[in-house]
Amino acid sequence: MTALVITAANVAAGANSTRDNGTAGAAITAGQVVYKAADNTYKLADTNDASAIVRKPKGIALHAAASGQPLAVHTSGPITIGAAVTAGVAYYLGGAPGSIVPVADLTTGDHPALIGLASSATVINVDIQAPDAAL
Repeated sequence: MTALVITAANVAAGANSTRDNGTAGAAITAGQVVYKAADNTYKLADTNDASAIVRKPKGIALHAAASGQPLAVHTSGPITIGAAVTAGVAYYLGGAPGSIVPVADLTTGDHPALIGLASSATVINVDIQAPDAAL
């Protein structure tokens, strides 16, 4: 899959977006997709993981954090993702932990989890939907 190449320093929540504050359960970089683990920490989500909880993203990290550090997670609304995106294209959780890919990169065996739709060349409107059904 061709994951977005995200410049972490350019990731920023937009106006009227929502976020959650928690604790990182792994090393996380701004712009990576995270899920909420059973221990209530945020870890990197992955569409190909054997565990259903890992395939259900909760949001996008807004800054870097080491395991055990506080983490702000963008859960909905516009986000400047720090990468080039195409307006009108749907973006999904990718097969590399924490990655985001365009819809065209989904393949057989993936468990599609919609992250959101791009509204410009730099902004994704996050509206996570994760039915956990394999392609």
